[in-house]
Amino acid sequence: MSKELAPEMHARDSHTTIPGRPDLIRLGVGILGIGTSGPLIAMSAMPIPTLIFWRNLGGSLLTLPFALHHPKNRNGVKWAVIAGFLLAIHFVGFFLAMRWTSVAAGTALVALQPIFAALFVKLSGGHIPSKAWLGMIVSFSGVLLISGIDLHISLHKFLGDLAALISAALAALYMMAGSKAQRTVETTVYTSICYFVCAITALPMALVMGFPVLHFSAREWWILLGLVFGAQILGHSMFNAALKRVSPAIVSLIIFFEVPVSSLLAIWWLGQTPPLGILPGIALILIGCVLVVTRSRSSKPELTP
Repeated sequence: MSKELAPEMHARDSHTTIPGRPDLIRLGVGILGIGTSGPLIAMSAMPIPTLIFWRNLGGSLLTLPFALHHPKNRNGVKWAVIAGFLLAIHFVGFFLAMRWTSVAAGTALVALQPIFAALFVKLSGGHIPSKAWLGMIVSFSGVLLISGIDLHISLHKFLGDLAALISAALAALYMMAGSKAQRTVETTVYTSICYFVCAITALPMALVMGFPVLHFSAREWWILLGLVFGAQILGHSMFNAALKRVSPAIVSLIIFFEVPVSSLLAIWWLGQTPPLGILPGIALILIGCVLVVTRSRSSKPELTP
């Protein structure tokens, strides 16, 4: 490893290092970009696999010109392909959640990804500090509260909660794979491969299920463009750029701000006010996740992907 890369690698592997100003700006833009995702998905009537296909194909094509001049590392490409497949399955769960339950509940449940990341480390033989388990219990209490209220409202909303939980687990794996990929390839190389693999994973789903791929109204294409430029380029790509230097745990912590952004936009664009009963559950989830990340900081190698 070159000497120039050493500080960058140290910052990315540390859960206590505050990101530099350029990465803080990227993360701030990323929050605003990804915050538009849930409301736009809820607004769209395009079939989910089709929407995933076009959104990620567009993202891949937009980043491809910037990737052509960078070298491709075989190990990095492998992890980018894995991340792309995980992203496709994550999106299926996330898109279902945005349409089956409220945007506020769905984004809060997806914000559980740092907890799933910690659990995956534990399952692979790693250690979770005992202080971090308190945060998991707090977040789990929030999950039970939200799911119980949604189940009381309708089975459809409860299934949306389950889809969001599965999506959160896949998001953790996606972010960990992306961090590994960017150890050896540039961000634009990673995103162009990852998004393309995600797109070609979703396309067969649409075709097998008999969903249309073309012939949608102008409104649907405008919503799609909003997802490509907002959620994909300004959201996911900004977070992926930060992952080149910033710990996945820190990025996951910053992503929590997606919840209020998406919730406010859902109220503004959709008139979708979440049931007051789920707000304490959302608060418990976010508080628990913060506890998990901050109380794991003393054990730096444990959550390194």
